[in-house]
Amino acid sequence: MENRKIKWGIVGLGNIAAQFAADLLLVENAALTAVASRDISKAEQFAEKFGALRMYNSYDLIFKDKEVDIIYIATPHNSHAALSIKALENGKHVLCEKPMALSYEDSLRMIEASKKNNKFFMEAFWTRFIPSIQDIVQKVNSGILGEVNYIKADFAFHGSETENKRLFDKELGGGALFDIGVYPLFLSYILLGNPKEIIAKAIKHKNDIDLQTSMILQYESAQSVLHASIVSESDMKASISGTNGRIELNSPWFVADGYSIFINEEKEAAFTLPTLGKGYSHEIIECHNCIRNNQIESEFWSHQNSLDLSKIVEEIKNQIKLSF
Repeated sequence: MENRKIKWGIVGLGNIAAQFAADLLLVENAALTAVASRDISKAEQFAEKFGALRMYNSYDLIFKDKEVDIIYIATPHNSHAALSIKALENGKHVLCEKPMALSYEDSLRMIEASKKNNKFFMEAFWTRFIPSIQDIVQKVNSGILGEVNYIKADFAFHGSETENKRLFDKELGGGALFDIGVYPLFLSYILLGNPKEIIAKAIKHKNDIDLQTSMILQYESAQSVLHASIVSESDMKASISGTNGRIELNSPWFVADGYSIFINEEKEAAFTLPTLGKGYSHEIIECHNCIRNNQIESEFWSHQNSLDLSKIVEEIKNQIKLSF
């Protein structure tokens, strides 16, 4: 396994899958072996563009392809759980796009399937693996900011119901919280852990999805003020403040190419850490490392990390009365 290529299959061939496939081509010892879409012409076009060897019009067929080592699931949110479990049961490793599921209960079932079948499973939280985030997590943990007591992060853009149909589709698990709210929640979680209390308020669409959601995560001696919106824009910077100073991640912070450190309001240093490709390549490399080491989870974004985040999201989902 050490030097042989790790063979990927991709299920669901939308925009994110295309960005992922482009990054896959940049990773050494990665091969795009097969792709699957319910629309065979879409699969054929995707395979031709990214050099996949085989294309399928059925997800079941790609799960049964003996050549494929790992499946990347990039279908709409509402199908993540069922497809991940099916792939794992067919002996495939799985990288599943975030959010891994629309309920905590489904998240638990996915992790159980990984353990039961002894196959690697990871939620595709690509931001966890980009160089800037890897670096700031280490710096914060080393105490450079003193005790962290405030995090501010948002993810917001102006979507349109005609161009971003999936985002506004309740059946597919649309809305701000599940699509992009998970990012600021993730940042708070990796730096401060599980909150003691969560307060969330949303503005809803007539079909009941959340158009924008604001969240306060309360910790023993810290607060995170977080926001997600699919109807308005923001600067998409993130700041992490502590008793000694703060870190500001470049915009857009979830794929930041660097960050600055301020001590006593003075800019001490700026770091430039570009991503390889769009940035999906870093999580791909992590999948390869784990598979080669016979791990069923990553130490950087573990099964427990995904479950913790899923539980936080579930609490917010209940507070803002979202149901799918």
